[in-house]
Order: sequence, then structure tokens, then C-alpha cells
Amino acid sequence: MASTTYLQWQNITAGNRNTWTMSMWVKTSVNNDEQPLFSSALDSNNQDMVFIEAGGNLRWWTYQSSSYAGQLRTSRLLRDANAWYHLVFVFDSTNSTADDRMRIYINGVQETSFTARVNPSQNTNSLWNGTLWRNIGHDSSGVYTDEFDGSMSHIHFIDGTAYDASYFGETDANGVWKINTSPSVTYGTNGFFILKDGNSVTDQSGNGNNFTVAGGTLTDTLDCPSNVFATINPLQWNGNITNASLSNGNTTYTSSATGTDYSWFYSTLGATSGKWYAEFKCVDSGGAMIGIGGNDFATSSYFTANAINSDGIGYYYNGSVFIKDVSQGSLTAISNNDIVGVAMDLDNSLVYWYLNGSVQNSGTGMSIPTSNTGFYHFVVADASSTPTPTIQANFGNGYFGTTAVASAGTNASGIGIFEYDVPTGYTALSTKGLNL
Repeated sequence: MASTTYLQWQNITAGNRNTWTMSMWVKTSVNNDEQPLFSSALDSNNQDMVFIEAGGNLRWWTYQSSSYAGQLRTSRLLRDANAWYHLVFVFDSTNSTADDRMRIYINGVQETSFTARVNPSQNTNSLWNGTLWRNIGHDSSGVYTDEFDGSMSHIHFIDGTAYDASYFGETDANGVWKINTSPSVTYGTNGFFILKDGNSVTDQSGNGNNFTVAGGTLTDTLDCPSNVFATINPLQWNGNITNASLSNGNTTYTSSATGTDYSWFYSTLGATSGKWYAEFKCVDSGGAMIGIGGNDFATSSYFTANAINSDGIGYYYNGSVFIKDVSQGSLTAISNNDIVGVAMDLDNSLVYWYLNGSVQNSGTGMSIPTSNTGFYHFVVADASSTPTPTIQANFGNGYFGTTAVASAGTNASGIGIFEYDVPTGYTALSTKGLNL
């Protein structure tokens, strides 16, 4: 979901406020803002909310009459911008064991380490599952103004039963926690199942408890727990990011820097071999740079207007192509709303550039430096003394920002949706693509 998107539903009939379960798969953008997952509130002094804090802690509270009736704040941080987390929240105030009245499971494992914990008194009523609005991706109380910025999938709410995580996922033969797309559960009167295999907010539980998109645009990303696509990595960057921001689930990069406050971000996924394709729409091309960088970039001290480190190569807004301060040639200048395609051939250490579907440099590949000791990634950056670029990345999700590609090109691998034809032999940088 984009940073202004959230879902909403209200039922005038309260459900079981002592016992319920919420299960959801979440890929967060880790953008240093509060990330509300779901909430219900009467006002700021009476609210139930689950959210990821700016620092990455997962926090869940039922706040009633200006005090915590129950609260959990995890010690662990959810800061992996490439991961889908499976989160299960169990509220069971009827339980005789105080520590079992609020339970959190992350990727199938119950959390036991908390920096804050308040156990509800026995038979405490939650505000969630009452008659208040149920919001997903939004803070009902208005304390936090940010909506959730990332992706969600397979959201189940169970009214009246406390289920552990094993009902909604399982460990595969490789020890990886995977999704159960059709769990055997009893949803109860107010239970629902939304965002199943797409962006439908129509309830799939059979109860007809349909949500509405109350704000923003809900997109249907191909990125899912069973096939994770690359995004822009907020944790791997260089330069000055004070005036840089990521949005739309870390697929849109915007810079408002001036002077020499350049910034530069890697893709979350990288590779050491294979052939990979991605597209970048330069909504505002001023100062934009699209390129490839090696892992050694993270310790590189080179960062000037025309400087990409010795482990990478960059296509600049003015048509120049550079490795560090050395020009590798000149391509067509990038204009506003142009789409730059990058075909990264790590088997032959070559990169092929495309502009709005037309191959550049007469179809001749340019050499990728081979001095890198680790993975190679796609890179987006500003690289001008007056940079103001906005770059929307499509790593195969089929969207630029919140707008679907206009006319999907061919893609022999069948992995990912791109605006233009994917060059023969190339595929999207995703977990399925990496395992072809």
C-alpha cells in the first residue's frame, strides 16, 4: 500500500472482545515513520492499535481511559526491508495465564522478549472487534498521521477463537516459514479474510464483511510471500540522505537536496551471476542517475557529481555514462517521465541500456567493473549540484509508483511485468528469478 492508502470497515454489531486472532503478512518499507497495521479508536485516550515504530519495534496496545489495559513492545526490530513478515496477534483475556492473554507470533515463533509489557486483567474487553471502525494501515485515533507504507497480504481476522501461528503458516523442507493460503479456521460472526492473492478487499471468509479503500490507491503488486521482488533498500545507501525519501513500499525515490548533498541507494536484492532486468521511470529527471553498483560501494569514499565507485557504472540524466570520474561514453539524455531499462549481464560483466524501450549505444554492452568482491545491485541516485530527481522503480511488480504499466511487454521468463519487452535471457530480480 502507498503511504496514503488504508482500508476501513464498520459493523454495528460487536463481536467477541475477549478472544480473537489477527493474522497478516507484511512487507514494511522501514522509512523511519510509524507504520500502523490495524486499529480501532474512540479517541486518543481510548484506542487499540498495532504498529511498527520508527525504530523497528513492533508494538501492540489496548489503551483505555488514558492508561494501558494491555501492551506488548517487542525487543526485536522489524527492519528487513526485503522480508515478508508473518505476524499473528492473539487476544485472549479469558486465559488464566496472564502472559498468554496477549500473544505475538513472528514467522511462526511466539515472541517472549519485550521492552514493555502490560498483561490485561482477566476478561478485559478490547476496543478492537467492538462497534468502532476497523482500520487497516491507519491509526484510528489520529495520534500518528502516517498510513502504512508497504505491502500486506492474506489478512485473516478470527472472531471468538485464539489460534496460534501454525494455522496460518508452516515450515517447508528447507526450514522456511511459508504461507498457508487456505487455513482451516472458524471465522466467527465478524471474522474476515481480505487481500487474498491480490488487492481485493472483498471478504473471502464467506461472511460478507467487506472492507473499503478509505484513502489512497490500493495496488496489486506481484511481490508476495512466495516471490519477493527487489525494492530500493533504505538500509544500504551512501552520501547524504537528509533530503532523500523513499515511498510506495520503497519503490519511489525522491530527492530535494541542493549543493553536494548527493544520495544513492541500492536494490535490496543483488546477484553475482545471471542476467537481470529492471525499469526506472524518471518522473523528474533532474540530477537522476540509474546504474549498477557492487557491494564494496558501501565503504567507498567516492561521491561527487560524476562519481560512481570503481565497482559500478552509472547512466546520468545528461546522457553521460561514468565509472568513478571516467566517462564511458554518451547516451541520449533522460527527460522527465522517460523510462530507463537496465539489462545487467553478470555472466559477461556487461550492461545494456534502454530508453523508452529503445536500446542505447547501438546495442553494444558497456563493461561492468569486475573488482567487486560481492553482489551487484541496481542503483538509483541524485548526482548533480542541483538535484531534484524523482525515480519510480519497477523491479517487476508492474507499477511505477501507484500507476500500472501502460502496456506490458513480453517476458519469456514469466516472472515480473514490465513496460517494455524484457531482453531475451533476462528476468526480474526476485527470489523466484534467483532460483530459476
